[in-house]
Amino acid sequence: MAYTYMLLCSDRSLYVGSTTDLDYRMSPHRVGLGAEYTRSRLPVQLVWYEQYDNVAHAYEREKQIQNWSRAKRIALIQGRLGDLPRLANTSATPHD
Repeated sequence: MAYTYMLLCSDRSLYVGSTTDLDYRMSPHRVGLGAEYTRSRLPVQLVWYEQYDNVAHAYEREKQIQNWSRAKRIALIQGRLGDLPRLANTSATPHD
């Protein structure tokens, strides 16, 4: 199994990552040993994830979502999948 996930950071920014073990990966994120981006933005909260059979697919999805705008990421988190095409034309801000 593999996962693509989003974390809400203390500064309200959104971090997107992928992993083969979501539970294991969350521990370092929560104590400041995860990605450099999240280390200075504690605490973090898991707000969304998708599961994949293949780690390559999870990584591809991570890269796709990283290029999305904040509005589009929030729509995904909230399950407003019908809004995603409309939000595709909004500008992207990395990690935000």
